[in-house]
Order: sequence, then C-alpha cells, then structure tokens
Amino acid sequence: MYDIIIVGAGPAGLTAAVYARRANKSVLLLDKAAFGGQIAFSPKVENYPGFESITGAELADKMVEQALSQGADVEVENVVSVKNENGIKTVITEDGNEYSCKALIIAVGAKHRHLNVENEEKFLGEGISFCAVCDGAFYKDKTVALIGGGNSALQEAILLSETSKKVIIVQNLEFLTGEKRLQEIIAGKDNIEVVLGATVDKVKDGDEFNGIIINKGNEKIDINCEGLFVAIGLEPDNTPFKDLCDLNAWGYVDADESCLTKTEGVFVAGDCRSKNLRQITTATSDGATCAVNACRYIDSL
Repeated sequence: MYDIIIVGAGPAGLTAAVYARRANKSVLLLDKAAFGGQIAFSPKVENYPGFESITGAELADKMVEQALSQGADVEVENVVSVKNENGIKTVITEDGNEYSCKALIIAVGAKHRHLNVENEEKFLGEGISFCAVCDGAFYKDKTVALIGGGNSALQEAILLSETSKKVIIVQNLEFLTGEKRLQEIIAGKDNIEVVLGATVDKVKDGDEFNGIIINKGNEKIDINCEGLFVAIGLEPDNTPFKDLCDLNAWGYVDADESCLTKTEGVFVAGDCRSKNLRQITTATSDGATCAVNACRYIDSL
C-alpha cells in the first residue's frame, strides 16, 4: 500500500513525486513509456525559469533524477483501469499487476494527435513520425513534409532544416500560429517552404512511403517526399480514469485550479487536465498543487 500513486512521469507527475516525498509520503510513479513526458522530445526549451536554453531531454533527465533521489519508486507499466473501494484506489496495469494507494494523482499528459487520413496507419513509424529529434537523422539530405504551424511544429521544422534537403510545412490556416521569433527563423531558411490554407487529403499508397496529397482551395496537390512529420497538437489519454473523473468533450479531466476531481482522494495534474494554458511551468504548478492537496487528504484520514 502506497500513500500516493502517480500515473504519468512527465513534469507534472515528477514534480508531484518530489513534493510528496519531501512530505514523507510513500510514492509510486507509473508510466507506460520513457520517463520525462513529451518535453523529452523537444529540441530546445527556452521558457523554463532558470535555464536560458536547454534541450527537453536534458531538462527531463534533471527532473527524473530529482524525483528518484527523493526516494520515489518507479515502474514502467501501462495503467488500464482503477478501482475505488472503501477509499482505497487500486491501479491495474496491462500486465495484470495491481498497486493500491490512499491518494491517486493522474498526470498522464497527452499523446500525439493523428491526421486520421487514408494510409496514415500503414506508414506510422515507416515514413510518418511525430518526433524530429528521434527520427530526423533518417532523412538527411532528403525532402520531408511537416504538418502544423504552432510552436512545436516550427521548432521541428527548424531542426529538420539543418539536415534535410528540403522541408515543406503544410498549415491548415492562412497563417502560422507559432511565435514571431520562430516564424522569422523559418522565413530566413532557404530550404523551408510554407504552404498555407491546406489540409492533408491522404497519404499516398505504395510499398514504401512516397508522399502525400493535400487540398488547397479546390485543388489537390501532390507532394513528393521521403518523410512526413506530424505536429498538430496532442490529445489526452484519460480513458482508464473515466469512472473516477468528469471528462469534457475533448477528453480532458474537468478540474479547477485546485486540481481536485469528483472522486475524493483523486487529483489531476498537467496537460490531461482541462485548462487554458499547457506549458511546462503550468504542469509543474499542477504537480505541486496535487501533491500538497493529496498529502492534506491523507493526513485527514
């Protein structure tokens, strides 16, 4: 029996673990993938206090090291459901393991949003990627397309442009939404082309990935490329917790700034929570809030 189980080991979950351990609560961190969350795949972080510039992987490593040094237990497992009986929360994993706790913190973040177009599933990991840091090297001196126009998309495009022959950005709006500074860098790159007001119609079929068809106005345009990077945002993976929490129309857990859910002893932190701003700083803030409230809840039992 743990005092607190934290599902998700991104910035929110790791911060919660640090605060809970400093309050002398026993903590188990569960995550189905690499610890550190989505930030670990960001090529550069320049808006986290204390670091003028740091890679996402470096920042994530520092957060993981701190949580482990405080004595949090960790397991790499995929949580599929949670039972709540007599105030005890039992977390059940895909491997059939069960872990019990007094308080639960949900900090699963969000996963990459897919295009949901023809042939996309066929080429996932075989021409279609969601991480330039992870897969950009495979496309050295090749042409790649990138879908999206926000900060993450522009950062990915800039990174890809350093090694790829050409990067074609496809944005569904008539303007890019990323920061002005990033747009200025994009405009100064000779090997980046921006196509605005266009959507992906389908991924071209074949034995190997060979490009996409886009819709621009009333015209279908064939884009030949060796790789496709998708950076159109994230979506939460809160299904295992739907009986414990109220989910909004987009699947995010409804909770206010106190991070409390409708279930006593269950809290939510980070990008999986309904909120107006999703940044590393707001995730760590949520993590601290959840841990403090979870500790108060346990002490009141």
